Order: sequence, then structure tokens, then C-alpha cells
Amino acid sequence: MKLISYLHDGASHWGCVIDNGTGDGVVDLGRRLPDFASVAALLEGGDAALAQARAAAEGAAPDHALADVRVETPIARPRRIFCIGVNYAHRNAEYKDGSDLPKYPSIFMRVAESFVGHGEALLQPLESKQLDYEGEIAIVIGRRARRVKGDDALACIAGLTCMNEGTIRDWVHHAKFNVTQGKNWNASGAIGPWIVTVDEFPQGYGALRVQTRVNGEPRQDDTTANLMFDFAYLVGYLSTFTTLEPGDIIATGTPIGAGIRFDPPKFLQPGDVVEVEVSGVGVLRNVVKAEEVNA
Repeated sequence: MKLISYLHDGASHWGCVIDNGTGDGVVDLGRRLPDFASVAALLEGGDAALAQARAAAEGAAPDHALADVRVETPIARPRRIFCIGVNYAHRNAEYKDGSDLPKYPSIFMRVAESFVGHGEALLQPLESKQLDYEGEIAIVIGRRARRVKGDDALACIAGLTCMNEGTIRDWVHHAKFNVTQGKNWNASGAIGPWIVTVDEFPQGYGALRVQTRVNGEPRQDDTTANLMFDFAYLVGYLSTFTTLEPGDIIATGTPIGAGIRFDPPKFLQPGDVVEVEVSGVGVLRNVVKAEEVNA
């Protein structure tokens, strides 16, 4: 099931995307399930709520064409967004610092305002011309989790979505030991277009492919087979020191090929089209726009 948050006629709704035979349609599940005000509320309801959503969507006629709605981030305001740095083995080598593979994952946090939805503009800020892309697979938590491991950790995943974990590169280097400044600019990244629930991944998560294209040119391409810390490990590790809650998001890392790694660097420019594609999920597409002076 593809869970989506969207705007229609100026109002926020949530539902699921279905193929109605003539193109993608949107079923308004909020109208059918009034006890759940949002995708986040549905996830908080657990497996029973997801079962209700599947039952409500089965055989339903779409209420809108997907092209007629404005897609928002799947979780309107995620409580927490954890980001994993340098998680593909090839990326560790990309730094060319001779370091061994890490024993533990690198982690930083992002705020909700730093992301927009599918189809929305990524902003090149007034203060920098170094907006970069990072295509990633993002985990959406569906169960409260503390000190879980292995299959128990995987059972806490509600679904997956695409992420462009956009970065303002020069601001990443403003301090010696953190990247927070460069990772939290308003509208510098994107999440979406929807959350695909775990039942759509019967073979597991060991061979999912993530690709990034800029104006149709392939820039990043790798699979989860090359992750140093897999999904179960990440959920388990994070849940050791904090309690994960439904709707929390974990960005699992980006492959080699970000713009900063080219010589000269290929930073995003106004008008560029960035696409992040994840197998089994779909394509997240955004256009870059220069921030306006009074924004």
C-alpha cells in the first residue's frame, strides 16, 4: 500500500495511491477512516489500523487523479529524522583518508522544515551556491521501539520512502565536529512521494536499489547489499539509546556520486531536475529554485 499525504482544494488529506487502470488515482482514506487524522495517526494505530486502511482501499474507486493533487511529505511533521552518514562501503573509500570501515554508524539529525514533498521546489539559499543532492532510502518507523534487535527491529518498520537528503556543502564545514548547519536549510531536501508499506517487500530489504539523476543524467546508483549497517542494525542501534516512535524517519545513507565528489563539483543550479528512485517505492522528483530575497 502506498500511503500519501496531499492537498486538494486547499485542504490537507491523506490516503493511498492505486492504479485504476488508466493511471494512478488517490483514495481518500481520511474520509473513510475518520478516527485517523493523518498518516502519522494511522501508524500510531499499529497493525490493526493498517489492516483497516487496506480493507478500506480494497476495491475502492479513486477520489482524485494523482495529477490533480499536490503531494506533501508523507509524514507532515516527523517527530524526529535520523540521518546515517557514510553507510555504503564504497563511500568510506571515497573519502580517501585511509580509514578503516567504521565500527558504529555516524548519526546526525534534521528538522522537518528542511524537507519538502514530491514536486515541490528545492531552494538554493541566498547564502550559498553549494546545494548538493544525496539520494537515499528512508525507513519509516511503525512501532514504538526500545532496545530491539534482528527480526524484532525489522518488525518496527512500517514502510519505506525516497529521500533527497540535500546538503549545503560549505556550511557543513563551518564547525570542526558537526554537520548540522549544512543539513538543515529550509527546503534543501525532499521526502516522498509516499510510504510503501512493508508487505510490499516480501523478499526483505537486502537488494533494494537507489538511484539519483540530475536532468536525466545518472549520478548515484547502488544497492542495500553494500550497506555497512543494514536496516535491522540501524533500528536496533538507535533504539538502544533512544525510544523510536511511529512516524520517526531514518535516512539510511547515500551512495557515491554526490555533486561535491566531482572535479569540479557539480552543485545543483536553479532549473535542475533531481530524481531519486528506489526499487519497490517509486520516484521522488523536485526542481531546484533560487530562494527569493524576501522568502
